[in-house]
Amino acid sequence: TINKPVERIVVEYLDNADLMQILKKTDRVVGVDLAVAKSPAEFPEMSNRTCVGAMHKEPDYEKVLSLDPDLLLVFSNVTQEKDKNLPGVPVLFAGLYYPDLLKPETSAFTDAVRKLGYVLDAQQDAEEYIQWHMNSLNRLVESTGSIPDSERPTVLVAAYPEADEKTIFTFAQIDTLTSMVDLAGGRTVASDLPDFMKSTYRIEVDPEWVLQEDPDYIVLLVVATTYSGLVLDPPSGYDADDPTGMKEALEAFMSRPEYANLKAVQNGDVYILSGNLRNDASKGLIGAAYLARIFHPDEAEMDPEELHQEYLQRFLGLDYDLDEHGVFIYPPLIKGPGELEGVPDGYYDAVSYEWAAKA
Repeated sequence: TINKPVERIVVEYLDNADLMQILKKTDRVVGVDLAVAKSPAEFPEMSNRTCVGAMHKEPDYEKVLSLDPDLLLVFSNVTQEKDKNLPGVPVLFAGLYYPDLLKPETSAFTDAVRKLGYVLDAQQDAEEYIQWHMNSLNRLVESTGSIPDSERPTVLVAAYPEADEKTIFTFAQIDTLTSMVDLAGGRTVASDLPDFMKSTYRIEVDPEWVLQEDPDYIVLLVVATTYSGLVLDPPSGYDADDPTGMKEALEAFMSRPEYANLKAVQNGDVYILSGNLRNDASKGLIGAAYLARIFHPDEAEMDPEELHQEYLQRFLGLDYDLDEHGVFIYPPLIKGPGELEGVPDGYYDAVSYEWAAKA
């Protein structure tokens, strides 16, 4: 039960904070978690609000209560401990974490945006965003939905493994990354794993399984700021302008001897993706547009950077130029005719990191 009007809100993590900007309710945010506080480029206003700590692992309940909030928006659906420690404060997991990119009309994400619009008296802004989100997804489906299975590349999507990690964590059906690969016209190699349909979102696999699957593409996820507020390497997302860290991380993975014979490694079809494209309120849409341009450059007509820029300016209200700031995918995307002034039509070679002439 949430009593209206909701005037004082504490928000956790990226998607909830983005929604406050989309619904034009940042003035009601009185507190943020450590992750939002450490993300000034994406949240120039909210990052300066009172920080209530790492709400995932070390929540500062006294600080939350001192703000006298009408609502705590949480990132995780595990809310029992917070309910117990925050008497009188409604703790709401709206469902933003669960988009269904292929059926957005009935997804938990769409439902959550609509409900938050009602709770915060911002129904019109909520509906405008929902329609943009669904229409953009439908445009992607129109370009990739008819691609036959035989022409869909196999894709390993996984968390970036550090040098001392001997196993790989790939993602289950429930995770946004799996929907992103499907929407982009790919086929995740994890779909045959016994745990793929279970509720856990990560599945641990060993290098031998990866070698056996030998995917056409590998997409590795890196997260700039975790739900716990940890800032991780390599730098990525909105607060990163230099791609050097992503480049070095890619080189480190591609030089690992256990993966040297994978065709994705040999062909330079390994990409690193920023977690911002999974964990913010675009909820996989923009990330799928980037992946579609990688998997099917001829069929994917939607310009992912143009879509991304619209999201930032129209809905987040940010004066943020993607041509000057941010590192979201590495290597950079294939460029089509006329997209780079003074550069002949061609592609970016992921092995040499140089432009190569189009065959």
